[in-house]
Amino acid sequence: MLTGGVDAPEFGEPITNLTIPIGRDATFKCIVVNLGNYRVGWVKADTKAIQAIHEHVITHNHRVSVSHSDHFTWYLHIKNVQEEDRGQYMCQINTDPMKSQMGFLEVVIPPDFIPEETSGDTMVPEGGTARVSCKARGIPPPRVMWKREDGQEIVVRDQSGSKTKVLSYQGEVLKLTKISRSEMGTYLCIASNGVPPTVSKRIHISVHFHPVIQVPNQLVGAPLGTDVTLECYVESSPKSINYWVKDPGELIIPSEHHEMTVRQKSMFEAEMSMTIKRIRREDLGSYICVAKNSLGDVESKIRLYEIPGNDRHIYQYPDERTTSDDEYGTEIYDDDEIPNNNENEKSNRVPDRANKWYSNDGKIVGGGPHNSSIILTATLTTIMIFLLVAVI
Repeated sequence: MLTGGVDAPEFGEPITNLTIPIGRDATFKCIVVNLGNYRVGWVKADTKAIQAIHEHVITHNHRVSVSHSDHFTWYLHIKNVQEEDRGQYMCQINTDPMKSQMGFLEVVIPPDFIPEETSGDTMVPEGGTARVSCKARGIPPPRVMWKREDGQEIVVRDQSGSKTKVLSYQGEVLKLTKISRSEMGTYLCIASNGVPPTVSKRIHISVHFHPVIQVPNQLVGAPLGTDVTLECYVESSPKSINYWVKDPGELIIPSEHHEMTVRQKSMFEAEMSMTIKRIRREDLGSYICVAKNSLGDVESKIRLYEIPGNDRHIYQYPDERTTSDDEYGTEIYDDDEIPNNNENEKSNRVPDRANKWYSNDGKIVGGGPHNSSIILTATLTTIMIFLLVAVI
């Protein structure tokens, strides 16, 4: 289009709409062809507030500025975008009639929880109802989802009482009816709206109940002099005070003789054990493991009894003169019993007293060279009788 023989200004392309997270910078671009001596202006359309004319900023908003490139590409800059910056922005050319095009600035806000409408940690008795809520604000409006921190499933019950297990639950309010101890734990409330960052809040649900004790072995046997360990498994919430008593009521204090440990297996499960070192006869009897919390106390009894040990009978032979380790070599005599034939030499023959025969009850049945000959002769005679019988 010609104006006075000169091509009239035209827009080169539409203005692009912008979606900017709050706090970031936004820039509108307006391309003008054949601007000539005309001027470009920026207006916030919904308030009709002039932002800038050509190279001069009109608004008092210090976050707004303008720039251009060879009078062809014109920019409107908004730093640190805020909610009030949302709306339509118009790029104008002061022709007659005026030419304009608009772009929309959407300011999005990441989710944030509303403190006064979001639950904190909750305590509920077992079998009761836990109701926790999580409300978040943001643009666009956030979606709220629940998960268990430990990755376990959430048990949801409807009005009829039937239950469903889910890994995640959608909604601002989570209601757990007829809650059990296994549902105790930390729940994550997660809010997201597509604008980073996603936010989450940890809400711990405590389920309180009377302590319970399970004993794997109520009768424990062990030989005297050995170590023995007694065990009790406790479930309680809040956590219980655990200790051991020797029947009929003597409190057992940890010592070198009594070693005690409590191992926490979960938020409400604990394993208490007591090791009795080198048990004595007075250690035998009944032991009681006790668990107490604010809701009550419980105890269970374990009886420790003696079982025979592996006694090994060592037979002692009749008292004889001590010889050296080399039984078949030299015998050691007392100084006053050294043979007279040679006081500096010791006999190398097998000593007479080493040639002795014993019955099963340890009594000597023969000894010395003569007895050895008698036993040898009797043995040979027995062998000959067997051979004669075999020949016949």
